[in-house]
Amino acid sequence: MNTPFLETLEAVSGGDAAAQPAASIIVLHGLGADGNDFVPIARELDLRALGPVRFVFPSAPVLPVTLNGGYRMRAWYDIHPPSANPAVPRLEDEAGLRAAQGLVQGLIDREVTRGVPAHRIVLMGFSQGCAMTLMTGLRAPQRLAGLVGLSGYLPIAETTAAERGEANRDTPIFLAHGEDDPMVTIDRAIASRDELQRLGYAVEWHSYPMEHTVSTQEVDDLNVWLLKVLADA
Repeated sequence: MNTPFLETLEAVSGGDAAAQPAASIIVLHGLGADGNDFVPIARELDLRALGPVRFVFPSAPVLPVTLNGGYRMRAWYDIHPPSANPAVPRLEDEAGLRAAQGLVQGLIDREVTRGVPAHRIVLMGFSQGCAMTLMTGLRAPQRLAGLVGLSGYLPIAETTAAERGEANRDTPIFLAHGEDDPMVTIDRAIASRDELQRLGYAVEWHSYPMEHTVSTQEVDDLNVWLLKVLADA
């Protein structure tokens, strides 16, 4: 099933695929991947205790990416190369982030219209998908069950305090990162965690001895967290 602007894959786990889902998890992939990327990870999760859970795997639009010489690929927003001066922050594609925010919010709205209350929806993403999860989830007008950010960061962090929505000020957040990540350094992830905690969010933080990937232990920890937040929702 596709939205008007995004191609999506779907799967239902933990119960009768024909039954109305008890919850939905929207999974946003990273740069250059597509909706297929996290299907194997979803299959490793055991959420049977919750009943049927619908996974939604959208594919980002195809965009030219400056970091890769303008090559067109699946991307939620443009990525600029880091400045030669480490003291100068990397330029962020704010317009692209905001456009993608609208697309992701559309996925949330669609789940609500299909009968899954917003407070039973988890937004989850890896790398660029993590950035979009935090960008959209913190500003969403509906209270969500939780936000999952894997191997990513908080985008346009300086606007978060002013733009965050009241509905999600107490939404639980799961953040996980590789200690040896060369793509999104763990220092950047820690700075994002610290900013979210400074703003009062309940962040469950995990780090693992890995690079820019997902580990078995990470999936296990995520499984425990998902069962908790969706049981409490």
